[in-house]
Amino acid sequence: MTCPELVSLLSDYIDGTLASEARATLEEHLTHCEKCHILLDTTQCTIVLYRVSQSPSLAPDRREALLRRLEQACRRT
Repeated sequence: MTCPELVSLLSDYIDGTLASEARATLEEHLTHCEKCHILLDTTQCTIVLYRVSQSPSLAPDRREALLRRLEQACRRT
């Protein structure tokens, strides 16, 4: 699998809708390609941060604390 191929399949991979054979090939590529691994991690963190930022039910102080923790977790990956 090439990096552009991985990029074209990334959404399906994250959504869990990718066929098992393609998923295995993509995961194999991720073990050898640091750039694609970083892209996956960054995309997943972005999705989480977006979802959290859309949640109006959290108190402002709790929301800020959660965002800080998520940002720290994303920096560690």
